[in-house]
This record gives sequence, structure tokens and C-alpha cells, in this order.
Amino acid sequence: CCAGTKETAFISAVMAAGLVHSVTRSCSAGNMTECSCDVTLRHGGSASEGWHWGGCSDDIHYGMAFSRKFLDAPFKNITGKSGSGLVAMNLHNNEAGRQAVAKLMSVDCRCHGVSGSCAVKTCWKTMSSFEKIGRFLKDKYENSIQISDRLKKKLRRKEKSQRKIPIGKEDLLYVNKSPNYCVEDQKLGIPGTQGRECNRTSQGPEGCNLLCCGRGYNTHVVRHVERCECKFVWCCYVRCRRCETMTDVHTCK
Repeated sequence: CCAGTKETAFISAVMAAGLVHSVTRSCSAGNMTECSCDVTLRHGGSASEGWHWGGCSDDIHYGMAFSRKFLDAPFKNITGKSGSGLVAMNLHNNEAGRQAVAKLMSVDCRCHGVSGSCAVKTCWKTMSSFEKIGRFLKDKYENSIQISDRLKKKLRRKEKSQRKIPIGKEDLLYVNKSPNYCVEDQKLGIPGTQGRECNRTSQGPEGCNLLCCGRGYNTHVVRHVERCECKFVWCCYVRCRRCETMTDVHTCK
């Protein structure tokens, strides 16, 4: 469903980034024989500034290479002109995901010295949490660029007035506009949002305003019964009360 849309671009980037993140973490943890910590940083640092590289820096280079080999190879094996624009776009989006992991690398340090004086610091490079990487890619998704489906020498923007603006390696690209996910379309496998439970007070993606696509929502009361205030009685059984709650549930029209 929906090939070449901004949603598939986001999925490609997240998959590529996830593979880099997972493999690199396994390297640092010593779970793989092919890799370990980043040894290129050993014996480096700045003695004059009172710090040096140490600990286990994440070897993102191996993770990036593994992700390229695993995810990009199938696309590069495709021959012929048919679909070459989509292939180039998918390769770009894969790389955009990997670049997100690299861009968000940070340096952590630990202080050493008398009474925590931090006379010397040991530092190492580490990846950001995947949650932070995901938020970065979500922002790229929100600002993704539509490109021309007529690929010439390179990927180019669909809007002629913007073609002189370069496409960044971290940008997500798409060819086809997204279908209407609000309405059911069995041919495309889109279930629509009718009947979906939503949060009336939220302004986020789960909120009724957005999830119901402006159609409004129905409210009904759900009765929930469960055991509560359970106590152990000697000897030997558990005595509970029967609690009943009434909850408002909102579903999209």
C-alpha cells in the first residue's frame, strides 16, 4: 500500500536507523565477535584541557556499514530503468535514517580527582536514545520533500520554484502524495478512523479532533467491574470487595 509516500519514507528511515542503533549497541556490549568499541579514539584527547578518550565509545562506523549492506544491497541489485527513481529515493531515505543516528551522537564524560574536583575527565562517544532519534526523524517526516518521479541525473524537487534549493542528506523524500487515511479503503488496506477510540482532552495524534478528521465523536459510558481492596484472611484465603466504575469512552464518528 501507498508506495513512495512520506509514510513509507519515514518507515525506511526508522528501519535503517534502528538497525544502526541495535547493531552498534550490541558491539559496545561485547555481544558480537565482529566488532567492539570504537578503537580509533584510543590515546586521543587534550591533556592541556584535562581530558582524554576512555571507556567504550560506540562504534557507529560498523553499525552504519552493516545497515548499508543489509538494507541497501537489495535495491542496488535491481537492474533496468523501471522504478529507478523509487530505488534512488529509498536509498536516500535509508541513508537519512542512518545520518540521524550519526548526527545525534554525543560525548559523555566522567570526572576524576580529589573530592570530585574533576581534575581529569574520561570521555567517550555515545549514541542518543532511540526515542530522541525517532523524534528527530518525525520532524523530518513532517517536513519531508516531494520529488519529481521523472528522475534525470539526480533527485530533484517536484516544485519547479524550489529546484535550486539543495536536498539535504538528512531530508526525507517522497514521490506520491499520501492517501486519505481517515476514510476506509479496502483496496489500499486502509481501515479508516471510524469507530476508533480517542482522547477528548488531548491535542496530540490520539486526540479526537485529529483522529476523527473533523467528523466529531460519540460518547458512551462503559461499566467496569473488578475485584479491589483484597486482603489475606488467616487461614487461608483472600477476601476482596467488588468495585464498579463508570468511564466515558469516546469513539470517532
